[in-house]
Amino acid sequence: MENQHIFSVTEVNGYIKQLIDNTPMLNGLFIRGELSNYKIYPSGHHYFTLKDGECALRCVMFRGAAGKLPFRPESGMKVVVFGRISVYPRDGAYQLYCTQMNADGIGDLYVAFEQLKEKLYQEGLFDEAHKKPLPPYPRRIAIVTSSAGAAVHDMIRILRHRYPVAKVLLLPVRVQGVEAPPEIAGAIRYANRWKLADVLITGRGGGSIEDLWAFNDERVARAIYASEIPVISAVGHEPDVTIADFVADRRASTPSNAAEIAVPDMVELLRYLQDTQTRLVQSESNLLERQNQRLRSWENKRVLTDPMAFIQDKRMQLDFIQQKMGNAAARLLDNDIRRFTQLTAKLDALSPLKVLGRGYAMAQDGKGSVLRSSEQVQIGDNIFIKLAQGSLKCTVDGKGE
Repeated sequence: MENQHIFSVTEVNGYIKQLIDNTPMLNGLFIRGELSNYKIYPSGHHYFTLKDGECALRCVMFRGAAGKLPFRPESGMKVVVFGRISVYPRDGAYQLYCTQMNADGIGDLYVAFEQLKEKLYQEGLFDEAHKKPLPPYPRRIAIVTSSAGAAVHDMIRILRHRYPVAKVLLLPVRVQGVEAPPEIAGAIRYANRWKLADVLITGRGGGSIEDLWAFNDERVARAIYASEIPVISAVGHEPDVTIADFVADRRASTPSNAAEIAVPDMVELLRYLQDTQTRLVQSESNLLERQNQRLRSWENKRVLTDPMAFIQDKRMQLDFIQQKMGNAAARLLDNDIRRFTQLTAKLDALSPLKVLGRGYAMAQDGKGSVLRSSEQVQIGDNIFIKLAQGSLKCTVDGKGE
């Protein structure tokens, strides 16, 4: 024991670390497994566990390598990692220092595409309610694409052919590589800031998913979503679909199709205007013809050929009405006269004067009241006797029953 060397913990961990670091097979190996307990620290370093059905391996990926990942690793994801096995002397534990990570079974870019697509969908960037309508007759069109590609020449050619009255503005950007996403997003923001166009087209020609990847960048997607100018996404060919296609107000199958969507066809517009002009002329001609027919019909009317005829007709009508009223008044007067005569005859028949004419007399007291009974007077009273011709003043000498 006295001659035996006693190691410190640091010496042992350092010795084991040296052994592992000097083992060639452990200095660069690929390992397949499932991510577990995946954490990203504020320092930018990624810490996780790689496991299979039986064992687990602690892993670390430093910020420099993690920043190059095309997708966002998550717990439960199956991956293939590359790195070296070494010992962390402080804890005396070995771990994998990971420098590369790829999704197992599917491409990294596809995983990144699906992750960003789901994220933006949940945030509502794909909602139809946010889609802006394209202007029917744009005066200015801005194209955000590469000035060297064939796509821009095809779009300019189609725009000039279909709608030459519109002004086309090219905002040249790189559409491939690390610098492409910030340039595309910056050009879109620049066009909105200065209100350069009524509609904006962004895209590029076809290519692999790597070539089109700039239009799957979150920065580009958010710039399109924030654009006040309606945006047409024209990336690749018909089968190619990017995040920009989901966010844009309209998706075009190709850049050429985007140019066709952005503007109307001048030939069709002219044909429509000519057809409209023809219909308007025909409509006005028909209206004039109807008015002429109406005028000719009025020309033959008596009110225009003989203006006094209307007054004469009214005069005749007035005479006729006057005659009818005179006849009615005469008939009414005759009826009244006849009725008056009848009533007069009846009244005359009932008149006491008629009775007197037949030899009868009417006695009245001094007050003029007709005497009907001897009880109404006393002996010595004066009474008046009314005869058919004249009257008598008499004095009552006696009364009888």
